[in-house]
Amino acid sequence: MSWDFSTEPEWQEQLDWIERFCREEIEPFTLAFPYATYSRQHAPKALRDHADGLKQQVKDKGLWGIFLDKEVGGPGFGQVKLALVNEILGRYGAAPAIFGCQAPDTGNMDILAKYGTEDQKERWLKPLFNQEMRSCYSMTEPHGGSDTRNFKTTSVRDGDDYVINGEKWFSSFGKTADIIVVMCNNGMFVVEQGTPGLEFLDGAGIHAHIRYNNVRVPADHLLGGEGQSRELAQHRLSGGRIHHAMRAVAQVKLALDMMCERAISRESRGVQISEHQMVQDAIAESYMQVQMLRLLVLQTAWKIDHIGGLAARADIGACKIMAAKTLRDVVYRAHHIHGALGTTNLTPLQQMWASAPTMSMMDGPDEVHKVVITRELLKQYEPHEGLFPREYLPAKREAARRKFQWLIDSDQEVKDHVAQMDRYASMSEYGRSSAGPGEPRVVSSRTSASSLGPQKGRHPAARRGHGTHDQGSGVPVPGTRMTFQRFRTLVTDTSRASYHRQATALGAACRRKGASWN
Repeated sequence: MSWDFSTEPEWQEQLDWIERFCREEIEPFTLAFPYATYSRQHAPKALRDHADGLKQQVKDKGLWGIFLDKEVGGPGFGQVKLALVNEILGRYGAAPAIFGCQAPDTGNMDILAKYGTEDQKERWLKPLFNQEMRSCYSMTEPHGGSDTRNFKTTSVRDGDDYVINGEKWFSSFGKTADIIVVMCNNGMFVVEQGTPGLEFLDGAGIHAHIRYNNVRVPADHLLGGEGQSRELAQHRLSGGRIHHAMRAVAQVKLALDMMCERAISRESRGVQISEHQMVQDAIAESYMQVQMLRLLVLQTAWKIDHIGGLAARADIGACKIMAAKTLRDVVYRAHHIHGALGTTNLTPLQQMWASAPTMSMMDGPDEVHKVVITRELLKQYEPHEGLFPREYLPAKREAARRKFQWLIDSDQEVKDHVAQMDRYASMSEYGRSSAGPGEPRVVSSRTSASSLGPQKGRHPAARRGHGTHDQGSGVPVPGTRMTFQRFRTLVTDTSRASYHRQATALGAACRRKGASWN
């Protein structure tokens, strides 16, 4: 059996180098020269050269393009190692580009690596892998969102070409990309920038709004086969979802680090704010959520490595949902602990807060993934037979008695014991509980007389001549026929401390009324 939460020493050394490299090299460079790593055309040559030098260090360590398998030029580390790397890279915005694993290029390279022909890999995959070109993924439509059943973009075969018509938006980097991977109802195609018929409308920042007006592409621009567009999209997006979740782990860990640092650095009402219970609650809740998200992501990555992304579909959706929820919750608490400062752009918190609802929407809204999770989960179950569920206790108890009937019939003491348990089970007038014979049942010692039965001021035992109810103490007072064992079955609190309180009150009531135990 292999069940290990440790990291092999050799890989831990790589992770330590990655963390140090990001902190000491990438972060200072991007703070000093924002966007230098994103722009190939507008950044000064000296800055481009420095960025290329950082990338070369990554390549020298064998960490370039860590998401791709060996057969397509990547290191082939697998998803678990990739998750551990992304826990670091996700903390630094420019780090994925320096490590050759920036979105949306990673997803498009995944498609080309799995479904592309050798010619397509040579023309587009290798340049993307080497960052000699950039790409866009064009899927979402204004009238259909991400629901492929509502998509209207079509491709029609015309000789050696396909003619594409339709409209897409939120096509990230569409205006600046060298190639656009567009999803049509009957196929996935590569459209090169500058192809006649591409019309760019007013978009939302980097997210382009594209209209395809009789865009003609050669037949060899089709990825996979006709009718495979949904299969390709699912393959691409499943990888994107888990990668987003991996990087979200880094974000929430950063927010938690900031929260803890602020809590021990700030004073309020004469003490460190870490002394306030509300702050302690925020930190503890955040820590638990971060750990649960991290373990969910790592387990899902392990499943992808061992059984494949399709079999881990529900887990991938769960990661995507929990990443957005955890990011929203933890950053919200960090905001409050930082006060007004947290609401500004002077810390990373505001940008992380703005990205939380985006994470809930991108690669399919959370609500859709919840439906998928439920469907996948319900496939593992079968409906029960008859009226009652499988966990219906009377039926299970009856079956258990039948299983041990031989023991009951063969031993008189066992038979008497069973009969005694049946009497105890039937004598309760408070309804069934989990308490066994002679064990206290769950009702507080402060229960009022009126709540103990239909006759106010009278304990149910009193109606059988077994005792009276003391109005002052709120506990039953035994009569001469009440035994201690029988009293224990009527005492209804599982807490030992509460039981002692009841016994003390009972003794006082007995002394006041001159009653005694028999």
